[in-house]
This record gives sequence, structure tokens and C-alpha cells, in this order.
Amino acid sequence: MTRRTEWPDSPAEPGGDAGSGYGPPDDASAAARGAAAGDVEGRSGRRSRGGAGAGSGFGEGAGRRARSGTRSSGSPSSSRAEKGEPRDPVEQARNICLRLLTGTPRTRKQLADALRKREIPDEAAEEVLARFEDVGLIDDAAFAGAWVESRHHGRGLARRALVRELRTKGVDSAVIDEAVGQLDPDQEEETARELVARKLRSTRGLDRDKRLRRLAGMLARKGYGEGMALRVVRQALEEEGEDTEGLDEPF
Repeated sequence: MTRRTEWPDSPAEPGGDAGSGYGPPDDASAAARGAAAGDVEGRSGRRSRGGAGAGSGFGEGAGRRARSGTRSSGSPSSSRAEKGEPRDPVEQARNICLRLLTGTPRTRKQLADALRKREIPDEAAEEVLARFEDVGLIDDAAFAGAWVESRHHGRGLARRALVRELRTKGVDSAVIDEAVGQLDPDQEEETARELVARKLRSTRGLDRDKRLRRLAGMLARKGYGEGMALRVVRQALEEEGEDTEGLDEPF
């Protein structure tokens, strides 16, 4: 793999945190976004026009109530109305998803959690999420593949750490297995060697066992197994002239 996409240490979660995107959307992504927006907006517009009759609340009495300055009930729906947001739940769901996806890839679960937090009805949320999947705005497999590539090359994370992170994003286990399967074992070990080489200088002057614990602990936090960590650290210490006798045992 040649393209490396950087992901932040604390990836954004649904609800408006800082983004961690793939970068500016390409033309195909922009077209898909427009298709999703147009399709859902068209249906929500028809629903709104169909329900604007006698029960719409725009009669003389409603006008007097509006002019009287009656306070809202403080419910989420009245709060959204005061902010000028659409009342139709499908349109609300569409707008929320588009905002969260702007420059920032999200999994389906992340978006579903955000819609639930905003009290969007399940039926409306499912309609919008399914449509966004159809046009490619939600693609958990692409998300997982890009996440693995970026977090391995950018942060040096090993398979175990990547699996844990993707699980917290709600990615399906089969999709996770396929994504982490792109990491070659030799590539993973080479990344571990690079991590140790960068950290090695800061441990000079310490006794051998302390250097071992510090370097191996760093690899363990990044998801590397005990056997690989010990082998890589031992070889690095040997290259610096350290006596590694007895370091074959687990640390």
C-alpha cells in the first residue's frame, strides 16, 4: 500500500466532535451526496405538502398564539422548530447525517447513535441510513480499510489494537477481519522495528531490564504480541552491544 491517510489519536465520535476524514470528497462522493440529499428531500417534501391541511396550525388562533409570545414547552422538537430546523423526521435525519459526514467518514452505527441521541424516530432513521448506504455515503468496509491503513502506517498500531478500535466504531466482525487481513505479518514486524528504533535513543543510559520493559511496553500498548515484542526489542538491544542473555523468557 502506498497511500497513507492520517487519523487522529482520538477519532471523532458522533455528535459533533472534531473530524478525522479521508480528505475532500471526490466527484463521485459529491454526486452520491447530492443523490441522497435529493432523494430523501423529495420524499420529505411530498410528506410535508400532504400534511399541511386542516391540522397544520396556521389558522387565526395560531396567529394570535404566535403574537402572544407563548413560551415553548422546551421539548427537543419545539427547540428544533425555534432554530428553524425542519419538523419532518426524515428530513431532520438526512440533515444530521449530512452534517456528520461532511469531510468525515462515519460508520452506520455512529450515525445511528447520533440520530437516536437526537430522538429521531427509528423508522425515519432507518429510511435515511438505508438510502445513504445505497448511494455509498455509508460504507463500513471502506471505512475499516482506510482506518487500518492509516492507523497502522500513521500510528504504528498492530492488528489487536486496530480490531479493538473498529469494534468501538460498531463495525461488523467479518468486515473487521477482512480489513485487518490486509496487514502482512512481515509488514507488521517491520513497523514494530521502526517504532523501537525511534524510541531506542531515549532509553540509552538506563539499565538493560528497564530498557526492555519500556520498549516492550510501548509495543504492547500498540497491540503487538509478547513474542514479537520481545524478539524485536532483543534484536535492537543486541545491535547496540547490549548483553541479551536471558531475554528469551517472557517479560
